Amino acid sequence: MPIAFIGIGSNLGNRIENCVKGVEEISTFSKIIVVSSFYETEPVDKEDQPDFINCVAKLETSLSPFDLLTFLQSVENTIGREHMEKWGPRIIDLDIIFYDELVIETDELIIPHPRAHLRRFVLEPLSEIAPDIIHPVLKISVSKLLDELKCTKRVVKVGGFSIACSQKSTTYPQT
Repeated sequence: MPIAFIGIGSNLGNRIENCVKGVEEISTFSKIIVVSSFYETEPVDKEDQPDFINCVAKLETSLSPFDLLTFLQSVENTIGREHMEKWGPRIIDLDIIFYDELVIETDELIIPHPRAHLRRFVLEPLSEIAPDIIHPVLKISVSKLLDELKCTKRVVKVGGFSIACSQKSTTYPQT
């Protein structure tokens, strides 16, 4: 079954709870293999907004990349995301970082995520759970991308996350 990595972020409301809700919703249509720790991160692109909580989930899915995108957008809507401004504050953000070794570039979907290799808030949690995965376009490991990253934005680990999807039991981190 295909393996996908999903970036999860929130900078409105209870940011950790929003991310946990995202993971729980994803687990209703895909098998969560592992979720990284939570990281508090400075905003990128649009800097005049609250800090984010970010994590990355590795999942096994029977969904095609396009169906996965549709389901992730549905989860965002369920949790309450409103698309008001590009790169603006959001209650939840779910992005496909990698989907197996596929490279897709359409108007609706770009895989691998076109800016993942430039963002410490993606590479730190991704490197925690899959340091040796190779970027399918750049042909470089995630850990090497992180080592060579020039971005100086603050990314601080703030707590762990554990979820046993088969039992639907969740442990919330303390922050």
